[in-house]
Amino acid sequence: MVETVRRVKENALSLTFLVLFLLALGGQAVAGLLQFNDQQVAEGAEPVSLARFVLSSSFAVDVAENWQSEYLQFFLFIMLTVWLVQKGSPESKEPGEEGAESDEEQRIGPHAGPDSPRWARAEGMRLWLLSNSLGMVMGAVFLLSWLAQSVAGQAAYNAERLSDLRDPVTWGSYVTSAEFWNRSLQNWQSELLAVLSMVVLSIYLRQRGSPESKPVGAPHASTGVEG
Repeated sequence: MVETVRRVKENALSLTFLVLFLLALGGQAVAGLLQFNDQQVAEGAEPVSLARFVLSSSFAVDVAENWQSEYLQFFLFIMLTVWLVQKGSPESKEPGEEGAESDEEQRIGPHAGPDSPRWARAEGMRLWLLSNSLGMVMGAVFLLSWLAQSVAGQAAYNAERLSDLRDPVTWGSYVTSAEFWNRSLQNWQSELLAVLSMVVLSIYLRQRGSPESKPVGAPHASTGVEG
């Protein structure tokens, strides 16, 4: 029991966000079902069950379009902060420290410690994969969820067109359509604004005790310092 409590405490942040994610996803499913069934009734069609709705293209496209924008945000932030800096932001490296850094700074190869990941002591492809694994996974999830959005979006879009007695469109036509890019760009702009706000506001504002903030008494110009 003590061990379980310890593990929960050590992983409290990820567990909390997992629970919040599941609650939000469940809430989206219920709210989406109610909205979908309202539209079904208004059009003279039969309401659907929750199980059928969450397996539908309408639900899938709404979920996927949010996921892809979130992972795009993290992918861009991870990769751009390697080479770009913002003076005064705790989310940035110090000006002059741009780049992939030395093997010693990264604790790889002969500089790896006894507690370093095993691949940090390797060479060649294994070391390269470990060195770029975070960006690669974030980028891959973005592309896969964007692909899922395009497939589910095409299905949902064609269902609407067929109900209006219009011809369905191909996947290629859909991904070049205003419908697809409107869905994508309206999410991208909000995510990019959120990142911009975090980078700039964290220069001048503080949150005591948060590692995402500088210490309350840290100078505004201090960079890469977290509380």
